[in-house]
Amino acid sequence: MGQFIYGSVPATVEVDDRALAHLKVVIIAKLRRGEGFALSWDDPPKARVERGRNTVWLHPGIPMQFKFFGSRQPALNKLWLEDLMDSANSSSGLHLVTERAAGPENDVPTIY
Repeated sequence: MGQFIYGSVPATVEVDDRALAHLKVVIIAKLRRGEGFALSWDDPPKARVERGRNTVWLHPGIPMQFKFFGSRQPALNKLWLEDLMDSANSSSGLHLVTERAAGPENDVPTIY
């Protein structure tokens, strides 16, 4: 389970390492182009009695960190990256969509 840490007074969101790796690619691609956009997520059921929804505005000038707890970089699914980028480009902003099944032909090579 990884974490996305955002802002000078950090908001920390726990995200599965595989999902976080995909979100990282999409977020960095958008910010490298100088594009600000919204990121939304739901509170997990155990976080509070009433589940809530959160949205932050992502901008290149605001500090952020991607912290992975696993030691291996997961394979990236090209179809999932496309779906996440479509979400990020929508008027409602980026949210974690369900991963579409993909075979090895849709894996993106890991580059460090």
